[in-house]
Amino acid sequence: MSKRIIPIVAAADGPSSSSLFVVEAKNKIYVRAVSGWFATWRWVLVWITQLVFYGTPWLQWNGRQAVWFDLEGQRFFLFGLALYPQDLIFLTVLLVLCALALFFFTAVAGRLWCGYACPQTVHTEIFLWVERQVEGDHHARKRLDQSPWTPNKVARKTAKQILWLGISLWTGFTFVGYFTPIQSLAAAAPAFLMGPWDTFWVLFYGLATYGNAGYLREQVCKHMCPYARFQGAMFDRDTLIIGYDSARGESRGSRPRSVVPAAAGLGDCIDCKLCVQVCPTGIDIRDGLQSNCIGCAACIDVCDSVMDKMDYPRGLIRYSTENGLAQGWDKPTLLKRVLRARVLMYGALLLGVAITFAVTLGLRSPLRVDVIRDRGVMARVVHGGAVENVYRLHLMNATEAAQNYRVDVLGAPGLALVQPVEVALRPVEARTVTVSVRLPGVSAAPSAGQTLPIQFVVQPLAEPQTAMRVVENTTFHIPR
Repeated sequence: MSKRIIPIVAAADGPSSSSLFVVEAKNKIYVRAVSGWFATWRWVLVWITQLVFYGTPWLQWNGRQAVWFDLEGQRFFLFGLALYPQDLIFLTVLLVLCALALFFFTAVAGRLWCGYACPQTVHTEIFLWVERQVEGDHHARKRLDQSPWTPNKVARKTAKQILWLGISLWTGFTFVGYFTPIQSLAAAAPAFLMGPWDTFWVLFYGLATYGNAGYLREQVCKHMCPYARFQGAMFDRDTLIIGYDSARGESRGSRPRSVVPAAAGLGDCIDCKLCVQVCPTGIDIRDGLQSNCIGCAACIDVCDSVMDKMDYPRGLIRYSTENGLAQGWDKPTLLKRVLRARVLMYGALLLGVAITFAVTLGLRSPLRVDVIRDRGVMARVVHGGAVENVYRLHLMNATEAAQNYRVDVLGAPGLALVQPVEVALRPVEARTVTVSVRLPGVSAAPSAGQTLPIQFVVQPLAEPQTAMRVVENTTFHIPR
């Protein structure tokens, strides 16, 4: 029996076969420069964040790097604080604090983090500044891209790329400097003597900065960052947002400065579209609240400048709330609505966790002790019927000074160390020592086959009565 073949043909009214797999290239956004109150604050945050990021690894503290994540030595230094992997709880609480702070500020005033301090926003602002200095403002950049290749265009494009790559590599170098001492890294880099992992991460982080800030830009905020997607859960109609006052602005339309808007049946918006030209994500704020708005307030600055030129009141685009814009509330009413249940709840949680974190960190013992049972020698009977257990004690000195510690054991009558144990640790040193604990036969015989609770006590030799001591619980096994 012959097989029936059904031919596949293109629909007459559908797309042509040549366009089925064509992806439309995104339109490049030529962001217009803007000045104003919010633009000034954005640059203040750029300077602050970059001074912290690029400058912190070069700070010294007690002869070492002040902030250093020593992955090889499994130690983390934050100025006078030395942390070990066992202190991971503090990192967890710190992340919870950051999340609560994000929830709190988002509930109060929307995407402040995105608009002013996010690394993507900050580096994009820096790269845009470089682009403006080399290629000109938005119209000049657009004309340059559309013009044929000339020596002038090649020189400008090359200079921009060199500056972008320099900033990117310096960013990657600084990032690695938090994990490898940056001074030794700086000495090795000119001679190309950096290790393979250091080189990889410098190039990887540098390439990520170059691609995200130089080319992807608003695409990161629109499609890659999840924050824009779940921020709706933290917004309500009393959250401060950047909004367009449509009641005042409509109907929009161009007009001479001498025309009275009301007499011409127009609102205050002259439809200059400058608010769109300065937006780094290319949205029109006049279309209402959108997930692609990063809250940078550039549209507020440029709209206020237009209102000044037209002799209209400022605030056509302003920080307000959905309820405030709809009902025409004044600033005192808006501020009263800020202190609502959601904000108070986030604020209380943030304050409580912050206080708990500070108190717990302040009361943290400078000595950490972990007791590990020696699986090779769990328990053994020695001369006279005595029972001996072997342990490994991992001691971590989290202070910046050398310390001498003494180890004692508490438990059943007659329980004692086979020999005295004293441990000398250098500043911020961790060491594992083997400790043998023995129980006399007379005390061990009645408890054959049982496991007894015992305690290791570790305390500094200097002023042991007043110094903080560490007590660790474990068990002592008695064979049958």
